[in-house]
Amino acid sequence: MKNHLLIGLMLLATITVVGQKNELKVAEKALANNDLTLAKTSIQQCEALLASADDKLKAKFYFIKGKIYAEIAKKQPAEADVAYDIAAKALTDLLDFENKLGKKVYSDEAAPLFNSLISDIRDIAVNQYKASDYIKSAENFNKIYKMSPKDTFMLDNAANAAYLGKANQIALNYYIELNKLGYKGISTDFTAKNTETGLDESFGSKNQRDLMLKTGKYTDPKNEVSPSRKNAIIKNIAYLYGELGDNAKGLDAINKARETDPDDYNLLLAEADLQIKLGNRVKFGELMNQAIQKNPNEPVLYFNLGVISAEQDKDADAIKYYNKAIELKPAYFDAYINLANVYRKKESSIIDKMNNSLSDFAKYDKYKAELALLYKQVLPYYEKAYAIKKDDITVVQTLMGIYENVGMDAEYKKIKVAYDALKGE
Repeated sequence: MKNHLLIGLMLLATITVVGQKNELKVAEKALANNDLTLAKTSIQQCEALLASADDKLKAKFYFIKGKIYAEIAKKQPAEADVAYDIAAKALTDLLDFENKLGKKVYSDEAAPLFNSLISDIRDIAVNQYKASDYIKSAENFNKIYKMSPKDTFMLDNAANAAYLGKANQIALNYYIELNKLGYKGISTDFTAKNTETGLDESFGSKNQRDLMLKTGKYTDPKNEVSPSRKNAIIKNIAYLYGELGDNAKGLDAINKARETDPDDYNLLLAEADLQIKLGNRVKFGELMNQAIQKNPNEPVLYFNLGVISAEQDKDADAIKYYNKAIELKPAYFDAYINLANVYRKKESSIIDKMNNSLSDFAKYDKYKAELALLYKQVLPYYEKAYAIKKDDITVVQTLMGIYENVGMDAEYKKIKVAYDALKGE
């Protein structure tokens, strides 16, 4: 009885193997005849029998499956997305399988197809990116990275595309993975000047550039090395944590990065941004002062210090910082508005005094003159702001009020015309 059972099992195994071989032959022949429907059906039937296949047959199955779905992806656009995924997985499975076996059967033959598949998916990802289809672009850049993990810059592309597509959690995951990999994103651009156009051109490799130099049509070779993206990636992680409502985790990421690179200006600004979001205004002010030490000609740093100083009622400091920001950037709209607002802090108390002196004409006139003097003091700042941004209706309304209060009738009439135009009257 046992012998009969053994023979039965052997017979079943033989039948299964023969079935696999036959289905693979049918799939191969159908592919050769461009009958992709039959090729797809046959390879699917073969897959159901894969568990009992020997190593050589498994390797062949992965190879044929990869070829079939790569062809489907190219010739049947409606199925391209899924087909590229299946083809990529089949060829990756083949390479991994033969690598574990320690023996190449189809890997060398599959390599050009694998590289072609990567190239096709990259072209799709780039075109999707150009068309602002960022989510799909991110998926395809990540797909390439999974197929070829050494191409970490593809994961960087995926992260950037996901961010632009507002898929913040996905972008964050990609950036975290890049950080764990120690990715720096440093690359070298090999350029030379075209003697006919006088323009610099980039080449894919140093060898290619050097060959073109020998033709005499190119001169002035340069190797331009891009800066490391390590800290930029940390900054992106922190920013995305903030966007997802977890500023504390973002700050932790920044602090860890600053421990190893305390002088990085962009990391300093990233920390300042998170500190202000967390409500740590004193720390924010300290970081702004540190930033000024590194970049003393950046107007926004002085503007930020002006904001913090004004909030803390350090009005003299606020005025000093806003004036410095304007000195560095004469067309700084917000700095003019905020500077005027610092001076106008006294406005409400003067108006209160006027209201409390309605029965005392002398006092009332005194406070009214005080208010007029204040308005004349801030008027130049609003006029500067209006010159920079004439369509800001709040500034226009403020100017109308000031001109009316200080008796500048001609100016009032002129600004009223501008106001009516903005209101569409």
